[in-house]
Parts: sequence; structure tokens; C-alpha cells
Amino acid sequence: MTQDLPDQRRGRLAGRVAVIGGAGSVGPGWGNGRATAVIFAREGATVFLADRDKESLEVTARQIREEGGTAHTAVLDVTEPTAVEAYFDECERAAGRIDVLVNNVGGSRAGGAVELSVEDWESQLRTNLTSAFLACKHVIPVMRRGGGGAIVNTASASGLRWTGAAQVGYAAAKAAVIQLSRVTAVEYAPDRIRVNTVVPGQLHTPMVEARLAHQRADGDVTKLLAQRQARIPLGFMGDGRDTAYAALFLASDEARFVTGTEIVVDGGMTARCD
Repeated sequence: MTQDLPDQRRGRLAGRVAVIGGAGSVGPGWGNGRATAVIFAREGATVFLADRDKESLEVTARQIREEGGTAHTAVLDVTEPTAVEAYFDECERAAGRIDVLVNNVGGSRAGGAVELSVEDWESQLRTNLTSAFLACKHVIPVMRRGGGGAIVNTASASGLRWTGAAQVGYAAAKAAVIQLSRVTAVEYAPDRIRVNTVVPGQLHTPMVEARLAHQRADGDVTKLLAQRQARIPLGFMGDGRDTAYAALFLASDEARFVTGTEIVVDGGMTARCD
């Protein structure tokens, strides 16, 4: 899958230091993390990119550097507390501050309350929720020292409503990410730290071909895409750039009075009553 990512630079993050977790992609094309990393770099940010997949991470960084941007990479397990703490210490030493954090790590596991194993339940919480908590925990002191910042967490429409497939661990974790953002936003507003959430819906990202089709449509990508698109009132699926542009707005000064809220990026899907 390939997508066009127009280069429209306005310097909205000029001079900023941004940390982006999950900045690789599970396959060719523009996943949420890769699109966010490239767009932030195009908008002037120095980006620190973390992902557990070194090869995928380097693909993202290489594109940024080829376009003249500045990218630093680190292979990181964002669910490991000691490693996450050390990573944010390293970023602060290297750049002197952190202005923006985007938590973009996630992944779903099929299964309802009966079918999902306890091990998979705990894994879903670690991957989708604990990762965001740990990053917030360790970036907030850095942002306080720097006089403020913007945190953007990535949730999912599955955290708002039933989206067509039982994935109770993922849905519960992503719902919790939204509330994590709200509570953290209010607590640290006096420190000029804004915290918001992007809530993507049924996007066409590399994850669809790489994983979801095998979980939910017996490997039939065309079938899965048709099922997902049928739920969207706008009649087409978004992609990684739609998540990235929402994150860009929330990270920029254009959103200076926006905190503790969500931008739903789903083509109207969660507004449907059926």
C-alpha cells in the first residue's frame, strides 16, 4: 500500500524538539507513527524517534534526513519502565528540552471477555496504556523544567464504541488512554503542559495488510477493507496522514487553548447510531 504525503511546510513546529513513540511502521506505506514523524520534521521539529523495530525505524529516519530534517533514533521497548526513563533522560541531555511528545504505540488482539486470555489482556494493557503512562510520567518533569509542552496520545474509536470486532483488551486500554489524557491535562495545566488525544477510526494503514486481515478476514484484505469502509459515513477510509495532521494541530501553537480533549478522526463513524 502506498499513499501520497504532500509536502506542505509552514514551520508550525520550527525549533521544537519532539519525541515520537512508535515511529516505525509494520509494513510499507504511511502508518500513523511514520506519517507523524515525517510531517513533524517537515514542520521544523527536531525529532527523536523510538520504536522496537530497528529496520522500520531507520526507514522513517532516512526519509526525514533525505528531506533535510533532523532525526535521532532509538530502539526502545516502551513498556519497560527503566528503559523509558533512561530514554527521556538521554533525549533531554541531547537536546536540552522536550517540547512535544506523541505516544503512538498500539496494537489490537481479537477476543471478548471470555475468549481473550489473561496473558493477552495484560499484554494489551501494557502495550496500549502502560506505554502512554510511562512516557507521560517521564516527559512531564522535563517539560516542567522547560516551561511547558504538548503531549498527544493516540487512542482509537474502539475506546468510544463497538467498531465491529470483539477486542475487549484493546478497547478498554484505548478508552483508558482518553481518560489518562484528560486527568493529566487538568493536573499539569498550571505548568503549561497541554495533553490531548487523537482518536483514529477505521484507517487504511499498513497494519490492515500486515495483521488485521489475518485476524478478522482470513487473510482477505479486500474483504476487510470493504467491511471497514461500510461503517464510514464519508464513504472512504482515512490513512496515517489524517492522524498525523490532527496530532500536528494539537502539538502546535494553533492549539494553545486546547487541552484535556479529543479529536476524533473517523469519517463520522462514531457519530452513527447503528
